[in-house]
Amino acid sequence: MAPAVPNPSAVQSSKAAPVVARDEPLLLLLRREPGDDVVLPLHPGNNGNAAGCGTRSSSPWLLPTAGFAYLMFSSGMALHRSWPDYGAVAFIVFAYADLVALFYCLRRYERSEPGSVTRDRLKAVVWALTAALTLLFSYKVAALMPTAVAVLVWIMGVATIAGGFAAFFCFDNKKDVDTV
Repeated sequence: MAPAVPNPSAVQSSKAAPVVARDEPLLLLLRREPGDDVVLPLHPGNNGNAAGCGTRSSSPWLLPTAGFAYLMFSSGMALHRSWPDYGAVAFIVFAYADLVALFYCLRRYERSEPGSVTRDRLKAVVWALTAALTLLFSYKVAALMPTAVAVLVWIMGVATIAGGFAAFFCFDNKKDVDTV
């Protein structure tokens, strides 16, 4: 049995009060008059936004937890395979610690107040952590390549670090992209 379609005259209320969508928000959004305000009910996946677009889900911990679990598993397997080689172990431990610190600082950066001193310091820390990862991976890749390609790898790594510095610190955006 198909659900009952509400009467269009019953859906529209006076211009002063917004239409509240409860059971069939899409149908109500399609049948509303221009100028009507539509308020969708709050629930964990919605946060008051139309159709829950661009909002946090009701379980924001699931994806980061899965990512960190995979990172830990992958790093543990890499440590197990390269255990007698202390240089490889140091590389894996440093890369893991750098990535964890980078994710932590990025999370704090996203939650900090725009224009604050903390945000500026975190931006510098994020740049330094990404620069360290770039140098680390450039070193590992360049060690496996012939000299001409190794020089190209180092040039690309340094150019990436310099470009990141210029983008973060030299070109001041007047419009804060985090508020969009």
